[in-house]
Amino acid sequence: MKTKGRDWKKAQLLLHHLRPAASALLLGMGASLLLTLLRMAFTQVVRFTVDGVLLGDVSSLPAFAQSLAPGAQLAGACALAAAIALGRFAVSYVQDSRLPMGSERFTKSLRDALYSRIQRLPYSWHVQHAAGDIIQRCISDVEVVRAFVMDQLLELLSTLFMIVTCVVIMFGMNVKMALLATAFVPVIVGYSILFYHFVSAKFVKADEAEGALSAVVQENLTGVRVVRAFGREKAELDKFREKNNHYTDLWLKLGDWMSAFYTLGDVMSILQVFSIVVLGVHMCVGGEVSLGVYLAFVSYARELTLPVRRLGRTISEMSKANVSMDRLLYILEAEEERTTESPAEADLHGELRFEHVSFAYEEKPVLRDVSFSIPGGKTLGVFGGTGSGKSTIALLLARLYDPDEGRITIGGVDTKDMDLHTLRRSVGIVLQEPFLFSRTLAENIAITKEDASREDVALAAQNACLDASIGEFRDGYETIVGERGVTLSGGQKQRTAIARTLLSGAPVMVFDDALSAVDAKTDEAIRTRLREAAGGSTLILIAHRVATLMQADQIIVLEDGRIAESGTPQALLETNGAFARAAAMQAAMGEEAQA
Repeated sequence: MKTKGRDWKKAQLLLHHLRPAASALLLGMGASLLLTLLRMAFTQVVRFTVDGVLLGDVSSLPAFAQSLAPGAQLAGACALAAAIALGRFAVSYVQDSRLPMGSERFTKSLRDALYSRIQRLPYSWHVQHAAGDIIQRCISDVEVVRAFVMDQLLELLSTLFMIVTCVVIMFGMNVKMALLATAFVPVIVGYSILFYHFVSAKFVKADEAEGALSAVVQENLTGVRVVRAFGREKAELDKFREKNNHYTDLWLKLGDWMSAFYTLGDVMSILQVFSIVVLGVHMCVGGEVSLGVYLAFVSYARELTLPVRRLGRTISEMSKANVSMDRLLYILEAEEERTTESPAEADLHGELRFEHVSFAYEEKPVLRDVSFSIPGGKTLGVFGGTGSGKSTIALLLARLYDPDEGRITIGGVDTKDMDLHTLRRSVGIVLQEPFLFSRTLAENIAITKEDASREDVALAAQNACLDASIGEFRDGYETIVGERGVTLSGGQKQRTAIARTLLSGAPVMVFDDALSAVDAKTDEAIRTRLREAAGGSTLILIAHRVATLMQADQIIVLEDGRIAESGTPQALLETNGAFARAAAMQAAMGEEAQA
């Protein structure tokens, strides 16, 4: 029952995405079936010409042609053959133009659905899946499904139609020869079905290996700076070779099995034609069938041979398409982010509260009963060591994750009750390692505000202390930053991310160690402008550098996922807590550096 349900879901998937291509596919399929009929008709013209015109057996001709003179019969047969040939050319054009159109529409619909679904999947899903594997599913697996539906499946329907047509015509001419011609068909089909079940699991392993190989390549290319900086080229090459060798070995073994399958299928097809030729010659010499009927049977047997071989191969190809559809359904059936149907309106410039919030990554506790509040328009500093849960606060605030316990409110409204899109546009986050697109600096800054003018972009860059660096670039704001911002320094990337967040004017702005890659002087300059540039927005500054947090209205200190200290910067410095000790240590290190 479980398998039947899964097969029904795959059928629904195909039918849904075939709708945009329905008209083109129906026209192309109709042309394909008509082409089959024209080929069958041409063979009958040859049969009638041989028996009725060349051998003089007028009774074998259609009734309307029996009274014609031999010359007129031959001319009529030639004209009919020429008309069929011209008709085949015209129908072939329709088939070859409509089917590719339907194929592209089907592929577009499927890829649109996949990409749309991926955009709506939760952040936690993306964290758990390698980008290379997702890309492989959206490209390679879609292509496998497209090839099966548009090539093999349509060919299967055409083949079945041809087999039925051939069988009907052959039984109408001679039952004994027809039985021999069709005896091999169930054998080849049954053999193909058994082989399909045998290789399905092997195709799963091969596809998984391809996904792993794609993930290694994608990881290496995106991390090329780290690979070069630490001299990891040989290690990365060895890792790629290991995955590539495993992937290649799987496909070589599959190739051996497929070759054996195809060869045995070809042997069966050749035996089929050979049997028809031997029996047909014997019956023709014995006078049981005419020469025209014998030639027609040989022609139909040859026509039947290729479709039957294709039928076997098509059934065997179902294993690949079956695996690929499973991989596509895995994405399409993944649970989307939970959103509320009736979102509540909230004052996003109001008070922000964490109320007894606890959270764990895969059962590993990160935050434990964390509670704090920030009045709207004020600045909160978050201080703590690595792994203390600082960055998790930013992720929970934007609902990239939901807390396991407790709740987060803005303006008194639970963030779970807000419109997810509105919430995320209202919470601007600058990460320690910001992502930049392979576009110009101006486009990267303006990405948070589509209608931003060049003056708005320049002002945001000035407030982020980025304008001086941009002035040093030859193309200024039109400088292409390169993939993931590789042409910029770490500090320039961070300041670009700060500029685009300031430009957004989000009611809540979170700076997660966003000044870690800039020097102390630039840090101070940005902090001096930040409060004014942010206007009435609520600011959350997450940092390990004490000086970065000194202008905050309030600071919380996290230790092992709990709030260990809380208060104003001056109040915390007067205690002997973690914040005061870190301040003394960093001050001493600064004095040593100056000395």
